[in-house]
Amino acid sequence: MPLSKIAGIGFYVPANVFTNDDMKQYMDTSDEWIQERTGIKERRYADRLGETTTTMGVKAATIAIERAGITPQDIDFIIFATLSPDYYFPGCGVLLQRAMKMKEIGALDVRNQCSGFVYALSVADQFIKTGMYKNILVVGSEKHSFGLDFSTRGRNVSVIFGDGAGAVVLQPTTKSGQGILSTHLHSDGSSAEILAMYNPGTHANHWVNEKVGSFDEAAIGQQFISHAMIDEAQLFPNMDGPAVFKKAIEKFPEVINEALQKNGLTTNDLKLLIPHQANLRIAQFVQHRMKLRDDQVYNNIQQYGNTTAASIPIALCEAWEKGLVKEGDLICLAAFGSGFTWASALLHW
Repeated sequence: MPLSKIAGIGFYVPANVFTNDDMKQYMDTSDEWIQERTGIKERRYADRLGETTTTMGVKAATIAIERAGITPQDIDFIIFATLSPDYYFPGCGVLLQRAMKMKEIGALDVRNQCSGFVYALSVADQFIKTGMYKNILVVGSEKHSFGLDFSTRGRNVSVIFGDGAGAVVLQPTTKSGQGILSTHLHSDGSSAEILAMYNPGTHANHWVNEKVGSFDEAAIGQQFISHAMIDEAQLFPNMDGPAVFKKAIEKFPEVINEALQKNGLTTNDLKLLIPHQANLRIAQFVQHRMKLRDDQVYNNIQQYGNTTAASIPIALCEAWEKGLVKEGDLICLAAFGSGFTWASALLHW
């Protein structure tokens, strides 16, 4: 059975740079406050009207396809991971297929937030291994900036996130020492509301902690979006930062070790760990716990913020472009995010 290899990779980040000092015009914060808690110095924001999650994905995908030595017409399946789609529906996968004038191929959208790219990669890996598809485009793209609370009230969330996109083309390989060795996916929904965007949603405007019964005729006609939601700032993401941090530093090492042990390898064999860029403090804690050297962990959250589903392909592509990833190198991708979901992928480049 062939393995799956990353045959081409690309990323795109918007031109608009917002530094921590720039954030001070919207909220009570400071460069020192943000860096101390997140390690972030700046992030990129897409043009409000000129760029979308899909258009950024197209730019990253175009580079990945060219580097794979193929054309958009050669792609036979699309997997698009995002939490910030252009529309509530349809998903971004079909919009990318249209924009890139691809054949009438399948398009799958993955809504696993920060773990979205690794989940999407795992799905693509299975399709390649079974021989169903030969050229799968996997995209992670996010436009967070349009939906954040740019006020002091929302600063704990808003200073963290940035916009951008990354993409890879997955192909089969029979070459020794190349390809995805294994992927590992997990979830635990018991604390789903700790990191969530509750509205708009189909829970009929009930508060998430309120017990919701069975069919309620009184709820018929309740608004999907109400003036109260707007007035009371209920249309923004919510996060219990300390609780997320505590869970992340537990599950990151766990899922990384799971991948290494599955393949009879150790951290000494690892050339590079590329974690989802959630928070530099989380990455540093994981590095310390796993006794990894500085040159074994790649972080770029300092420049781009947390781009959730896009963060791993952006970081992987940037590391490759810098010459930090070479053929045969053992690479581990790992993510943890809303849901909670967490995942890892171990591969030889």
